[in-house]
Amino acid sequence: MINYDGKRFRPVADGAPEESRVAVYHQDGDLLWGEFLGGRARRGALTGTAGPDGSLDFAYCMVLDDGEVISGHCRSTPNVLDDGRIRLDEVWQRFGAHASSGVSVIEEIPVAQTG
Repeated sequence: MINYDGKRFRPVADGAPEESRVAVYHQDGDLLWGEFLGGRARRGALTGTAGPDGSLDFAYCMVLDDGEVISGHCRSTPNVLDDGRIRLDEVWQRFGAHASSGVSVIEEIPVAQTG
């Protein structure tokens, strides 16, 4: 099992405003939770589980810069990069008035860049 506790992630750089978003993950056994902000997200939180293969299954909620509240579900599949960092391929779905779905990629921020 991958231990996500204390790891920081951000979207893969594509020039979009969301690449400034940073997520910090916490883990206790298979229980996973985290918080994120940046890009259009003033604040966000996630709660879910980590599978034995490192896959993640979680719900999320966030408040955007315009005050809108968004919630959804995400499944992430890990890939370990050559330098040892984790890349997560995400399949997500938003619910309610903002219903949509898509895919995204986030990567672990190297320790030297965490501050």
